[in-house]
Amino acid sequence: MLRRSWMAGASTETTLELRALSLREVKARIRPLFTQERVAASAGLFLDGLLGPERRKTGWMRAEAAGDPGPWRQQAILGRGRWEADALRDIVRDYVVEHFAVEDAVLVIDETGFLKQGRASCGVGRQYTGSAGKITNCQIGVFAAYVSRHGHAFIDRALYLPKRWTDDPARMVAAHVPSGTGFATKPAMALSMIERAITVGVSFGWVAADSVYGVGDIEMALRRAGKGYVLGVNATASFNSWIGKPEVAGTAEAIAESLGPVAWRRLSAGLGTKGERLHDWAHLELADLDADEFSPGAKGLWTRGLLIRRHIADGEMAYFTTWCPAGTPIETLVAVEGHRWAIEDSFETAKNELGLTHNETRSWHGWHRHVSLVMLALAMLAVIRHHANQPTSQKTQKQPQAPRTSSAGRSRRSAA
Repeated sequence: MLRRSWMAGASTETTLELRALSLREVKARIRPLFTQERVAASAGLFLDGLLGPERRKTGWMRAEAAGDPGPWRQQAILGRGRWEADALRDIVRDYVVEHFAVEDAVLVIDETGFLKQGRASCGVGRQYTGSAGKITNCQIGVFAAYVSRHGHAFIDRALYLPKRWTDDPARMVAAHVPSGTGFATKPAMALSMIERAITVGVSFGWVAADSVYGVGDIEMALRRAGKGYVLGVNATASFNSWIGKPEVAGTAEAIAESLGPVAWRRLSAGLGTKGERLHDWAHLELADLDADEFSPGAKGLWTRGLLIRRHIADGEMAYFTTWCPAGTPIETLVAVEGHRWAIEDSFETAKNELGLTHNETRSWHGWHRHVSLVMLALAMLAVIRHHANQPTSQKTQKQPQAPRTSSAGRSRRSAA
């Protein structure tokens, strides 16, 4: 199932051809994860079910689409089968970066809720989720999306475990949570994702996230890595300028209210469903710092700042702490913040079309396997969209190629 709005530059014939090529490619990429051909075939059918036209991607629905008499093979992929969800996550990440990588890409961090009934599903509990806009019984997943001018898709994910879970060993064992897993805050989970991307050499220049993730540990890690950021902060966050910059001191809210008309510029954060997403913006430079203060041997001057967004209609404010190379224009910072829409688009597509929240398993492994397979399906759609919307001359040159087995893939096959 492919939304025609994604494929504005391609005929139906071209889109179907791209889909067939891409589906064969991703199935070949994941084949080394499985020790038995029948299990690999079941995983392929599972992926087919996620990409099928059924609105609900339950085990029974996927089984019916695959021609199975019941959901047992589908369920076995998520539960009883022996394969590593993190290895699939890495395959998805490499696939996305291979097609979309640019130096100024933005890594966007956000979370979403999985509404649940009962208390047995791993990580479930009464907690706030923006998906419902309230406290409700749900699981929370933290995600990282890779966003560039070529496309966007998820490259990492993790299931949040509230303290009432990690403080209950019997409950952890019952949900098959790996031994040694302890409590981690959502920012700590996000930091692990960022560090994982940096360690394997994912090409990106920026990180964007909302106020949940605008914390010191993430800021310092990004400064040491030479990455820029636009991270949301609360209205009560304090900011102070250093010598050499215009005097600024106080909470983000107080600083914003003190600004005169000349400080604001009306800028677009990118195209939305209703056209340009226009707001009034102000950026205050607070301090210039040498890069080698954070990363020995690094060169260049970087600027710490406060970015403020004001809604045109009602004046509602949002605040962001920023870190960027000195001289970075406000338009760039606004564009980076605007890239956060891409992860919302990914959540919407994954939930509405690919069954992200239709996982029926209760275990830790079941959640991560299901979500990783959905991530693969979403990445495939994003790559198809990228190729389908290329001009015709480029499209013929850049059709999906037969998969290349990386050294990591060979090592996984050997291990299998």
